[in-house]
Amino acid sequence: MQDWPLLLEADQLDDHLKAHPDDPELLILDTSSADNYHKHHVPGAIHIPPARLQRGEKPAVGKLPSQEQLEALFSEVGLTPDKHVVAYDDEGGGWAGRLIWTLDVIGHTRYSYLNGGLQAWVNEGHPVETAPATATPSNVDIHIDSTVMADIESFLKLLGNSQLAIWDARSAEEYRGEKVLAKRGGHIPGAANLDWLELMDRDRNLRLKDLSTLQSMLNERGITADKTVITHCQSHHRSGLTYLVMKLLDYPHIKAYDGSWGEWGNREDTPVNTGDEP
Repeated sequence: MQDWPLLLEADQLDDHLKAHPDDPELLILDTSSADNYHKHHVPGAIHIPPARLQRGEKPAVGKLPSQEQLEALFSEVGLTPDKHVVAYDDEGGGWAGRLIWTLDVIGHTRYSYLNGGLQAWVNEGHPVETAPATATPSNVDIHIDSTVMADIESFLKLLGNSQLAIWDARSAEEYRGEKVLAKRGGHIPGAANLDWLELMDRDRNLRLKDLSTLQSMLNERGITADKTVITHCQSHHRSGLTYLVMKLLDYPHIKAYDGSWGEWGNREDTPVNTGDEP
């Protein structure tokens, strides 16, 4: 298997599939909607319903599934240690980023993100399939690595630490408390807001903006690589993309808060700010 970059372009994947259509070390995972997957997908891609990447228990529906659920999922799709995963979705990277974070959690570090996902693949004329691909099941034994996870109790203890940056990937309206999707609206004190949608280039089929541009956007908000950065949204779906972007920018200390606002905004003992940070 060639040494692929984390950010993989459609032409690179297409060339590889044409040269090696039955590559035993390649596992393409599609986290698009079921409708889009059945309409068209990258040849050989196995579908993962996005809901299976979250626990689904209210109010914090985005929490990591149980170890048993993860073992069942990744066994079904045929994950093995030698597989290089190519992750993509149909929305610009949220679910694919959530999948990559999940792979980090289970210790599987061989993966790439297909830049632009299904939209780039289809709109640029690459071959597609409509029939669901069949996986060869494996027997996955998972060990959870909490290094890239932020739980609420440790998060609360870090608030106010000068070496902590918080990236809130929700909309500005949610951040300011104008749009409320929990018992309380607003944001975690000290959090910087950069909507995940701002990371995408809509003129380039939802590819990510140039990495230097993304770095400048983060620097302007104090989300710098010398800090420990915790990212979240409402359910750690949108922040799947922000986690991925920080990996692409080589941030050494990043975590995702999978409880996200679904947990924080529904508790009574968590501090909340509204409006814009000073």
